Amino acid sequence: MSIAQPYAGLSPSLVLDAVESVGFIPDGRLLALNSFENRVYQVGIEDAGPVIAKFYRPQRWSDAAILEEHAYAQELLDAELPIVAPIALADATLFRHAGFRFALFPRKGGRAPDLEGIEVSKWLGRLLARIHLIGARTPFAHRQRVDADTLVWTPHLAARDSPLIPDAVRDRYEDLVGEAADLIDDAFERVQARSLRLHGDCHPGNVLWTDAGPHFVDLDDCRSGPAVQDLWMLMSGSEAQREAVIEGYEQFRPFDRGELQLIEPLRLMRQIHYAGWIAERWADPAFPAAFGHVALAPWWEQHCRDIAEALEQIG
Repeated sequence: MSIAQPYAGLSPSLVLDAVESVGFIPDGRLLALNSFENRVYQVGIEDAGPVIAKFYRPQRWSDAAILEEHAYAQELLDAELPIVAPIALADATLFRHAGFRFALFPRKGGRAPDLEGIEVSKWLGRLLARIHLIGARTPFAHRQRVDADTLVWTPHLAARDSPLIPDAVRDRYEDLVGEAADLIDDAFERVQARSLRLHGDCHPGNVLWTDAGPHFVDLDDCRSGPAVQDLWMLMSGSEAQREAVIEGYEQFRPFDRGELQLIEPLRLMRQIHYAGWIAERWADPAFPAAFGHVALAPWWEQHCRDIAEALEQIG
């Protein structure tokens, strides 16, 4: 399959055939879910509830990295934590069909959490602490780390080498990213936070809330890093809400408040990574369709201003 158009051959009939190939009987209902990195579908099953079929982006992760994600999810589920883990069939969780790798998950509904709610924030803090207690047991062997090499330098190269950056801002972008990487490295060196296995992409969209409380989905970006990486995106910005998250967390696991110094560096890393991620995926037709504004000069001018403002705040 083409790297430029990795999902060109992933037709609805192929999705249904893939699900059928591992023993389920689709009833023909198919709903594409919102996902750019992978392709994710809700598939109706005869005489049973629907399943979620996730088709991994070709050549992004190794089999070992995907299986490590699956094992981590199952480890959390075995600890009775509300995590959506892949369905195992004959002890397998990663399947292949027509050149695609895919996994199946139970469908779990829910709504976005109310991050302004103090009790909600405490609950999220407690749950993250329990996840981190498991995550601290052993290290990842095949997953990436939260660091400047992975989340700044590598995506910046994709952006630099793409046709998206206007020549007028290219040099400024290079200088700003270099300064950002240095400041981020300095911050991590200064804080010396303990690294553990994380959810890795713990934004509100990956938390679903029900009357029974929250559950976490999508461990596709699970990686090693400081605990605060899983907390900061669930902090709404108010001091009271931030303290509620930490208070809940500390009911189960100590939190090194020195890690709060990493929030702004982590935010900056996410900004730089976002631009590089889009640039790296630009040949995938889904990306120009969804992110056409990134091909315009004003977007990159604003991106450079955002980086510069973040550097001033960190510095």
